[in-house]
Amino acid sequence: MASEAVKKILAAETESDRLMAEARQRRDDIVSEAEGSSSLAIQKKITEATAAAGKIRAGYADKAKEYAGEAEKKCSQQLAEIQRLAEKNMDSAADAIISEFF
Repeated sequence: MASEAVKKILAAETESDRLMAEARQRRDDIVSEAEGSSSLAIQKKITEATAAAGKIRAGYADKAKEYAGEAEKKCSQQLAEIQRLAEKNMDSAADAIISEFF
């Protein structure tokens, strides 16, 4: 009887070891799958962020181009006004010099 009990105990231990090995394997498979899913999710988020950053950069580049064009136009207008005033002052100075001597 004792040997039967020992056989049952040994069989139970063997079955327990087998079940534990299967559980470890399932755990490892689940962890590996989760790591793969996480990696793909992270890669997807990085790709989305890169695309969004590209769109933002393109928007800023367009705005910078627009602002540069407006600034150039404004500078040209101001230079034209300064040139007009300089010519007017030059004419006035020439007229004053001519009238003083003649």
